[in-house]
Amino acid sequence: MDERYTPRPVAAWFVLGALASVLFMALGCSGLVMHVMTDPATLPLDERTIMEAEPQWVLAASAFGFVAGLIGAVLLLLRRAQAERILLVSLAGLLVWLAGMLATPHFRDLMSTDQIAIVLVTVAIAWTIYWFARHSRQRGWLR
Repeated sequence: MDERYTPRPVAAWFVLGALASVLFMALGCSGLVMHVMTDPATLPLDERTIMEAEPQWVLAASAFGFVAGLIGAVLLLLRRAQAERILLVSLAGLLVWLAGMLATPHFRDLMSTDQIAIVLVTVAIAWTIYWFARHSRQRGWLR
């Protein structure tokens, strides 16, 4: 049997990683709420143009990804095995968000390099959180 996947005691850093996951996804949810609640008329013209060019399905994909991610991260903190599946769904939603941003030419062309980089880093962190949940399940830390 492969020793990498034998049950082991929960690592001391597990709670810190799970808390960081919850905080990251909560930050994503709060950013999403601020985005949805913002009146485009109050924004500078360039930001208003970006907000109006964003397709609703791209916004829905990000909402799905962040809300599922927050639920999955809380389940991870509670050491529940369902966290891995929900975080995979969250990652899929965030990948659709990324693909939607990059596949919509008008929207993509309005975004700065920094904004695209932030989206890429966000998806990379979501993948890392999913990997952490998978790693935790393989070690027997989730029940």
